[in-house]
Amino acid sequence: MNEFEQNPQSKNNDVVDSIKGFAFSAIFFLLIFAIGVTISVIGS
Repeated sequence: MNEFEQNPQSKNNDVVDSIKGFAFSAIFFLLIFAIGVTISVIGS
């Protein structure tokens, strides 16, 4: 067995971390999109 599998640094679930990463990136891109839409609405 691999020595790193016996002593992991973090024992939390990877699914939770992937959901957090996906949610934060989706919120970030939604925020960028919303800023662009508001600028284009104000400019027109």
